[in-house]
Amino acid sequence: MSSNKVIITIAPTGGMAGKKQNPHLPIQPDEIARDVIDCWNAGASVVAVHARRPDGQATCNADIYRDINSRIRAKSDIIINNSTGGGVDGDVVKQMPDGRWETLWEERIKGIEAGAEMCTLDAITVNLSFGGNEILFNSPPSRNRELAQAMRARGIKPEWEVFSPTHIVQDVSNLVAEGLDDDPPFVNMVLNVHRGFQGAMPYSSKTLQFMIDLLPRNAIFGVSGIGPSQLPASVQSVLLGGHARTGLEDNLYYAQGELATNQRLTERLVRIVRDLGFEPATPAEARDIMGLSRKTGPKPEFAIR
Repeated sequence: MSSNKVIITIAPTGGMAGKKQNPHLPIQPDEIARDVIDCWNAGASVVAVHARRPDGQATCNADIYRDINSRIRAKSDIIINNSTGGGVDGDVVKQMPDGRWETLWEERIKGIEAGAEMCTLDAITVNLSFGGNEILFNSPPSRNRELAQAMRARGIKPEWEVFSPTHIVQDVSNLVAEGLDDDPPFVNMVLNVHRGFQGAMPYSSKTLQFMIDLLPRNAIFGVSGIGPSQLPASVQSVLLGGHARTGLEDNLYYAQGELATNQRLTERLVRIVRDLGFEPATPAEARDIMGLSRKTGPKPEFAIR
């Protein structure tokens, strides 16, 4: 595989923002599939899917994921990565007796039953602030191991989502060392959510380089730069030998004061990757890079781009 191939991930929806923040945000299965197919045609090879209920709130309901996945799979061979993080409202959170909120573990993990090749695995415990609420996202080592084992049993490759150096050197490194992911582990470093996620790191070139230096042996990586850090973080990731991500989950704006679409964000990132002398990986090439092509068992029927 040529070293100039870059995996571009499109994250079209997320589990936090709504159409009030950006009317272009796709939240229903037909909208999500439409944007994903457009971005696949533009050069994306992975889609990070978050599901929403009909009322727009977050869910990890496997039936809704299957609906989204089947619509995408009918027209593309893009790699589907379903979230097990959920979101900040809807099915996946519950108010506790003390007035605080907590993400529900049993709801979060339902997404692994929807037939995706990859799923996110957030090996973190974090308190996040959103809409005036504090929400505990509680993922102790025992739960992280349980989820990694469940993914492995289903032939799902984890996308390890990390928000700080400690997430890399603790749970991710330990679970990878236990054999709960095949080489190469794929680590997505989420930077610049520190204002709302307790313990998360702001984006800077030094922070990103430091976290890359801590990655497990043989790991490959991408970066989710949130808000205005999306573009510089993606460019730095590519220049350091990693992969790139874009989409309205991470950044609602194309430029200051100008709302984005997933299509325009993807087209810009593809153009920049090529201008830097790299080439967007096709989904088949991305499967080879991440080791997905080595997995046995039935393969979905893919359309041809």
